[in-house]
Amino acid sequence: MTERRAYPSDLSDARWALIEPRLTAWRQARTDARTALGIKGRTPTHDLREIFNAILYVNRTGIAWRYLPHDPPPHATVYGYFALWSKEGIFTELNYHLTGLVRDHHGRAVEPTAAIMDTQSVKTSTSVPTETQGVDAGKKIVGRKRGIITDTLGLLLAVIVTAASVSDNAIGNDLLDQVAMIHPSLTKA
Repeated sequence: MTERRAYPSDLSDARWALIEPRLTAWRQARTDARTALGIKGRTPTHDLREIFNAILYVNRTGIAWRYLPHDPPPHATVYGYFALWSKEGIFTELNYHLTGLVRDHHGRAVEPTAAIMDTQSVKTSTSVPTETQGVDAGKKIVGRKRGIITDTLGLLLAVIVTAASVSDNAIGNDLLDQVAMIHPSLTKA
């Protein structure tokens, strides 16, 4: 890793140590799979930490990928890793792993047994496609509805975003189905 001034969004050494083993294992598994299939390709040259830091930079600043500063890896590389990690569920895995660590730190079981659900209708701008929004008749809001389920510490377990016209019951059922697959120990919501 080349030395550069840190951005405020960069991971600390301690935080990087928590996620580095999973990202390194992911990269090694992809390399091994390509080798086993006889597929030749370039050897990865960019540091995983720099790629992750660049993703955090885009997330924090809200800039377009193309506007990444010059010191992180190229924007196409960073976006490529982001797309693969999103598609393959790496971010989700990291979230569940880190949630378990926080629960353990607070003296709780790693797997939650109780959860809290809520929904919120949010207005959308006029540029949002009409097929992705609806009208929440009770609150008279045109937009989208977000539903979340958290553990009792407030740590996020599942999220769903729908048109505002979708009922809270339907969202609640979807959230419970989503979280039951990942946290089978959940018994109360």
